[in-house]
Amino acid sequence: MAQFKLPANSVIGKGKTYYAAAGAKKIKHFKIYRWDPDSGENPRLDTYEVDLAACGPMVLDALLKIKNEIDPTLTFRRSCREGVCGSCAMNIDGTNTLACTKAIDDISGDVKIYPLPHMSVVKDLVPDLTHFYAQYASIKPWLQSVSPPPERERLQSKEDRAKLDGLYECILCACCSTSCPSYWWNSERYLGPSILLQAYRWIVDSRDEFTGERLDNLEDPFRLYRCHTIMNCTKTCPKSLNPAKAIAEIKKMMVERR
Repeated sequence: MAQFKLPANSVIGKGKTYYAAAGAKKIKHFKIYRWDPDSGENPRLDTYEVDLAACGPMVLDALLKIKNEIDPTLTFRRSCREGVCGSCAMNIDGTNTLACTKAIDDISGDVKIYPLPHMSVVKDLVPDLTHFYAQYASIKPWLQSVSPPPERERLQSKEDRAKLDGLYECILCACCSTSCPSYWWNSERYLGPSILLQAYRWIVDSRDEFTGERLDNLEDPFRLYRCHTIMNCTKTCPKSLNPAKAIAEIKKMMVERR
């Protein structure tokens, strides 16, 4: 019989509990993944009691309150607070989303917060995005052209500009890619829904003159074709985009050019 051994530091233990101050009126429990690579200890789930009567409405508000008033060692990324930068992407209540746009009232029971799944963790809620951004760089996400640049801007028709809607809004939060089972198992070669949506954004841009080269770069059994249209990416996108549709459009272009 095959025997499997879990990697070191993979078992999550019971953590500390931080109780709300006396007189708290509206207590909500936040169970947060904690792991410090320098400690040599296993990860744990710490529980924080937060008085929602003295807290903003979003999960990020609670995290900031915890860090500022309860436990300054809690580590997470955040920046814009407006759902634009993608920094505060994490797994909240079982779904990858942005802490700054996830309302606490939308969560029944305890609020469980983990880092984005199937990525190496730097510390606590901070995933290592080095590989993700390297994949992004590999698609050359900038306009490529051999024509002499115009004196002013490169013009587009309204129809061509409309083709970019639902693509340029991607904020590279990685929520979609880290919800994709194909990306979990093949992330070393499969680009994942976020990067492929970004690739399609440049493929379909009428101002770009390297469409053929971009498609050649994706013509690979793994880089593109590991997508099996599970649709997790579209379901979890905090910007309501449809990466699965973008991937399907790339596949169609591959067939049509043969």
